[in-house]
Amino acid sequence: MKFVLEHLSKSFEKKEVLRDISFAFEEGKIYGLLGRNGAGKTTLFNCLNRDLKVDSGTFYIEQANGIRCEVAANDIGYVLSTPTVPEFLTGREFLKFFIDINEKSIGNPKRIDEYFDYMRIETEDRDKLLKDYSHGMKNKMQMLINIIAQPNILLLDEPLTALDVVVAEEMKQLLRSLKKDCIIIFSTHIMDLALDLCDEIVLLNHGELEVVEKTDLDNQEFKDKIIAAFREEENE
Repeated sequence: MKFVLEHLSKSFEKKEVLRDISFAFEEGKIYGLLGRNGAGKTTLFNCLNRDLKVDSGTFYIEQANGIRCEVAANDIGYVLSTPTVPEFLTGREFLKFFIDINEKSIGNPKRIDEYFDYMRIETEDRDKLLKDYSHGMKNKMQMLINIIAQPNILLLDEPLTALDVVVAEEMKQLLRSLKKDCIIIFSTHIMDLALDLCDEIVLLNHGELEVVEKTDLDNQEFKDKIIAAFREEENE
């Protein structure tokens, strides 16, 4: 399976954020979408999730047999940088509600406590209101519902930036275990995180996507070149 983008463009007034982007993401890989803050990573994700309408271009799923399929709503999971959960529900109520409304599309659902165990959410936290969860725990819940939904494409918008070291490491291990069955696109502005977690690095700069060899990112001269490009874009 491939997730193919063809000639995507998006502008806001006179600011061209995405410039004729074409790219093919492949199943079984974690892609690091690397770019400075404000480079357009979230805009790209919002377009792929259809929260924003592109100005031009298209995207689709290409199956192994070459058949092209339109991207359906349940093909994409989207984990926001700032977790969005219904804070008036408990963790258990939220999971039950999500499973109930998606029962036709979830294959072989587990018991709710099995999901909590999988995400290492402690027993005493499972019946707390979500408003009392930490940022990291809310992030885990947001990730969990996407795991339950089993999307073909998982978009992660800076999901580890605000997490403590232990939770961030748990999430990285989780993502590595998930990648064999889907396409994961992980946005970040932190080069070392991209190197550690991702199979391929894609640079979003001046509204365009460019594949970057991971060996290049280990080179300080190359890192300096990328930083200079980011600064140049920021000053435009």
